[in-house]
Amino acid sequence: MRKCRYQKGSVKKQRGRWVAMWWVDRRRKSRVIGLVKDMTKSEARAVVDGIVTEVNARREQNRVWRFGEFVAEVYFPYYSRKWKDSTRDNNVNRVSVHLVSMFGARELRGFRRDELQDLLDVKAQSLSFSVVDHLRWDMKQIFDMAVAEGQVERNPALLLFTPREAAKPVRRVMTIEEVQNYFAVLDPRERLIAKLAIIAGMRPGEIFALTWGRMAATYADIQQRVYRGAIDSPKTNQSVRQAALPEGLLRDIEVWREFSVETSAGAWVFPSERMTPLSKDNCWRRSIVPKLKPVGLAWANFLVMRRTHATLMKALGVDGKLVADQLGHSLDVNQNVYTQSPVESRLAAVNQLEKSLQVM
Repeated sequence: MRKCRYQKGSVKKQRGRWVAMWWVDRRRKSRVIGLVKDMTKSEARAVVDGIVTEVNARREQNRVWRFGEFVAEVYFPYYSRKWKDSTRDNNVNRVSVHLVSMFGARELRGFRRDELQDLLDVKAQSLSFSVVDHLRWDMKQIFDMAVAEGQVERNPALLLFTPREAAKPVRRVMTIEEVQNYFAVLDPRERLIAKLAIIAGMRPGEIFALTWGRMAATYADIQQRVYRGAIDSPKTNQSVRQAALPEGLLRDIEVWREFSVETSAGAWVFPSERMTPLSKDNCWRRSIVPKLKPVGLAWANFLVMRRTHATLMKALGVDGKLVADQLGHSLDVNQNVYTQSPVESRLAAVNQLEKSLQVM
């Protein structure tokens, strides 16, 4: 993407005079702005800046923006200032692949709501609900910015909706028996990693970023994560937390400490052979999946482990706010995304309701 939307102009000495140079409609312009003996270069530069500022303002006022240009020169540079690196990579890739590739050459002012909805309808045939919903939000945000910049009068993406046809994921969770089998087939290191995910509700990036100095007497102090091999800040402000660790898990951690090569405060709890944070993908693919396949649990990835934590905690009657704080996200996300209610618990609830009505 281009980093600068405007020309800067230049200044040079010519026969004892300062000459300003700039571009207008792809044509080079120049003008004598003073004598070298009467004006410093900084003063001459300031004059050039004033000239170019006026030229750029006129250019922006008359420019016919194309969708791809606006995204690359205005939208991405501005929002990249607030996005985390991981968010920026995902957003830039998604918008570039699905929107700029389709609409890049189109004039920004020429879009209609129906054609944007048609695009979402097409994308819903092959992409997940989550991706299509993100694209809907991307278009709304891009055109919101275009309205704010005075490039379009109305936002054509304001009333877009995510098509029902977009595939929604099946959010599976493990039963208590499946969790027990899960732990039973894993080797000690992988079992401890799985317990931190299922029992303590930690994200994989948080687990693999743990150092021994962050392991307290009753909790794991989560201040960082590993994302694509790099140490990064946690996913959200709520993710910075102290994740409570139960007594049995603390004993497992102490056993693992005894087998660890390096246990200083800055040493990784789960190091690789090169003493860097263990790779989540390598650990999953090489050490966990081969053990899970024979017992039919290879589908239970890290997201399933975390979702299982939320669901089992709810089944135990644990307050939703406590679970959300342990997981490091909002109560709404905990209730509506992570927690799944098995039909048995719902059956008990409706039976309870029916009995209460019979008494009345």
